[in-house]
Amino acid sequence: MTKLPVYKATIDPGWIDYNGHLRDAYYGLVASYAVDEVLDRLGIDAAYRESTRCTLYTLEMHLHYLHEVKGSDDLRVESWILDADAKRIQLGCRLLCSRVAEPVATAEMMMLHVHQGDKPTVKSFPAGIIAALEALKVDPAARDDFGPASRKIELKRR
Repeated sequence: MTKLPVYKATIDPGWIDYNGHLRDAYYGLVASYAVDEVLDRLGIDAAYRESTRCTLYTLEMHLHYLHEVKGSDDLRVESWILDADAKRIQLGCRLLCSRVAEPVATAEMMMLHVHQGDKPTVKSFPAGIIAALEALKVDPAARDDFGPASRKIELKRR
């Protein structure tokens, strides 16, 4: 499996709340920036979006806050393709900092490939992107062990 890029975040002092911790919304922002790097790695970059008028819409996102992040912490995000089909990507992110041994948060997203015309429509990925997703997809055991569970995000197959 080819490794996805590790995103390194710089914590802005304005992101810190009155308790000295990262505000909850910024965990999602950091995960979103990490996803941008994953999409670039998959070839769903600015050039792709301009030439195809296709992009990804986030349908659902689950965040689990496991440890507080302080303003002085380093923050990085490791991402995984948990599952994918012809039109969707289930992506997971683990937010990590060197002060804490385990992840400080996890984010799990379901994303949909959409053509942005006069009326946005769902569209299948090109073959090259499907191949990249398949090469990067984790095995089912790793997917099941990704992180804390709430209502499960998964690809429903018909």
